[in-house]
Amino acid sequence: MKKLTLKNTVKVTFEDGCNKYLDYCKQRNLREGTINHYKQSYKQFYKFFDPKMPIAELDSVMYKKYVVYLRKTLTNDRSINAYLRDLITTLRYLMSEGYLQEFKMESIKVDKSHIDTYSEDELALLLQKPNIKKCSFIEYQCWVMTNFLFCTGVRQRSLINIKIKDIDLDNNIAYINVTKNRTPLVIPLHQSLSLILAEYLRFRQYKSKDDYLFCNAYGAQLVKSTHYHMLYEYNKRRGVETTGIHRYRHTFAKEWVMSGGNVVALSRLLGHSNLNITQNYVNLLVSDLSHEVDEINLLAKYSGKRSIKMN
Repeated sequence: MKKLTLKNTVKVTFEDGCNKYLDYCKQRNLREGTINHYKQSYKQFYKFFDPKMPIAELDSVMYKKYVVYLRKTLTNDRSINAYLRDLITTLRYLMSEGYLQEFKMESIKVDKSHIDTYSEDELALLLQKPNIKKCSFIEYQCWVMTNFLFCTGVRQRSLINIKIKDIDLDNNIAYINVTKNRTPLVIPLHQSLSLILAEYLRFRQYKSKDDYLFCNAYGAQLVKSTHYHMLYEYNKRRGVETTGIHRYRHTFAKEWVMSGGNVVALSRLLGHSNLNITQNYVNLLVSDLSHEVDEINLLAKYSGKRSIKMN
C-alpha cells in the first residue's frame, strides 16, 4: 500500500504567487511605495512568464532563460539587476511557503558606476539667495529647500514630510521622523541653515506647527512629483542643466568626505542601517574625487623643482 503524503492539490499560478507576496508585504506594513514598486516589476515579469502558469513549473532553467531575456531586451545592467532582485525576493518567499522547489538564483555582475554630484560652479548658482523683494514665494522656498538638502543630505521623502514642529531652532536640531528604514533621525543644523530657516518661517504663513515645513503654492503638503518639478524648474532658471534631488545627498556625502569628516558620523547623518552601506558610498565617491588628487599634488609640495640627473 502506498504511503500517504501531504500534497497541495490547489494549483497556484505565477500570478497567484506574486499576489501572495504582495499580501505578505502588506502584512509586514511595508510602505505603499515599496508595494507599488513590486507591482511594476510584476508587470515586467508577465511579459516573459505566463501569469496563469503553475508556479511549481518554475525552475532554475526557466530562471536562467529569463536572465537571458532581460539581457536581450534591456541595455542597463542596473535595471536588469533591479528586476532580478525583485523576482528572487518573491520566489524565495514562495519557496519558504512550500509553493516552489528551491533552486539557486543569482543576479548578474554589474560594474559600479560613479556617483553624480553637483559641481562647485553649479552649487554657487543654486545657493545664491534670490531677491526677496522681487521673487515669488515658490522661488524663495526652492532656494531654502536647496540649502536644506545640501546641508543635511536627507532624502526627498524625508524632506516633504518634515513638519514645522520638527525644527528646533533654539537647539539647531531637525527631527526627521519619516525615513527609508523607519528609524527617526536627529540631525544637527549648522547655524547658517538655522538662520535661513528662521527667516523662511516668517514668510511661511503657517496656521499650526503641525503644518508641513515645505508646501505647495496653497500651503498644503508637497507631493513627490510637484516637489521634483519645482526644483527642476528652479535649476533651469539658475542655468543649471543637471538636476536631481538625490544628487544633493551625494554632494553632501562628497563634501563631508573631502572635508575630512568621520565616516561613522556620516553614516548616522545619512540614516544608513549599517556602516558597510556608507563605506560602499564612500568607495564610489573616490572615483569622482580622482581629479581632486591630480590638482592636489602632495609630492610636488616637498620635491620642489629640483631635477634629477642620471649618470
